[in-house]
Amino acid sequence: MDRPHLQPLDGLFQSVSGLYLTHCYAETMTSGRMGLDVFGHDTSKRQRTSERTWKNPLRWNREAQANNVPARTFCASLADVFEDAPGPNAWRKELWELVDECRWLDWQILTKRPENIARMLPDDWGDGWRHVWLGTSIEDNRVAERSTILTQVPAFVHFVSYEPAIGPGDEIPLEGVDWLICGGESGPGFRKMDLGWAIDMWVRCRDVGVPFFFKQDSGYRTEMGIDALGVVVREYPVSWERRAVLGLF
Repeated sequence: MDRPHLQPLDGLFQSVSGLYLTHCYAETMTSGRMGLDVFGHDTSKRQRTSERTWKNPLRWNREAQANNVPARTFCASLADVFEDAPGPNAWRKELWELVDECRWLDWQILTKRPENIARMLPDDWGDGWRHVWLGTSIEDNRVAERSTILTQVPAFVHFVSYEPAIGPGDEIPLEGVDWLICGGESGPGFRKMDLGWAIDMWVRCRDVGVPFFFKQDSGYRTEMGIDALGVVVREYPVSWERRAVLGLF
């Protein structure tokens, strides 16, 4: 399986490319390296990725089952699954079918639009699919309410990505949060993270028992300063026993 270095995941699945955000690394990647015009206010630009890409999770799922070790898969760093746009709306049903089929993968689905999640979930979501983790990005206190909106939606794991941390996060609610990822911005023109913000969040998480994952300090490339807190802190929420639940003995 593809394993990006020291990331909180094992595989990366891009279902769609494109969204509208400012200071977004994904825009730099798709517009620069990939030469794709998929970002901006014009939501009709969003593109579905290739059939080959959509087959990757099936392979990862087979490998995870064969090894009896569930794998973590992030979906999707170049888009927002819960963006209310023609492309994502058309492909979302197919995505949920793929997610449902790949139950040996813990799917990490991150959004900046948690207010859209509830109405875009599959009909049989119930209290949440055990292999799907729902998360939201919160870059500072200005959008701290995203955490509360997220945790109102049933999910096996709720996680907050305090990344890129560009301001204090001391007002981000942690009630109902099962995991917190913290990291600085990376890439050209990155905005500096005050390590005091990360330390404050680390202490808050420790005090209430929320696993804390420090991804990186701010820098011109990813994975810089993973030990900026004086130690590498990379904690995870507890997964679940596949074979017992799925009847695979």
